[in-house]
Amino acid sequence: MNLSADQLLLAYRSGIFPMAEHRDDPELFWVDPRRRGIIPLDGLHVSRSLGRRLKRDDYRVTVDTAFEQVIDACADRPETWINPEIRRMFAELHRRGVAHSLEVWIDGHLAGGVYGIEIGAAFCGESMFSRRRDGSKIALCWLVDLCRRAGFTLFDTQFLTDHLGSLGAIEISRMEYRLRLRDALSRTADFAGTPLPLSGQDVVQRNTQTS
Repeated sequence: MNLSADQLLLAYRSGIFPMAEHRDDPELFWVDPRRRGIIPLDGLHVSRSLGRRLKRDDYRVTVDTAFEQVIDACADRPETWINPEIRRMFAELHRRGVAHSLEVWIDGHLAGGVYGIEIGAAFCGESMFSRRRDGSKIALCWLVDLCRRAGFTLFDTQFLTDHLGSLGAIEISRMEYRLRLRDALSRTADFAGTPLPLSGQDVVQRNTQTS
């Protein structure tokens, strides 16, 4: 299946997304989960231990400075649904300013990150990775905080995992997701124009779900 970046965007606006069976499979298939994972933008859950980690100043966060490194790191695992076709389309969307990455650096090395695309006021998170402990959690917390301040109303995680559930992700029905997506598509958000938090302390202080 050879898709254009425009066709990929249309699919996301319709509520579906592509995956490959494995990295070497040239074919893609469409996914439309019966139950959809989302993180409510006012419901990010930061545990005490994660809060302490976020407040440490031993890491640096950037946006859109290493997009292809992030997607390659997300695919660098024994089993992945990210094949060359998906990588190609997302790289094109990144060049257009629609796909974004958030990177966490420790000691000058890429320690964690997450990437996804924006459509209207919806951010569709695709994948994340950790090379250092809590790297992906730090990345996701900073990204959710940025999206909330940028005016997004929907943060899509596609599926619910234990890892995402620990951060406040929930499942909603396909119908409920479509309703939220339709509303988000009628709005605009400003990802590129919204600055990163000043620090992890800011992320924790703005979060009302700390426990």
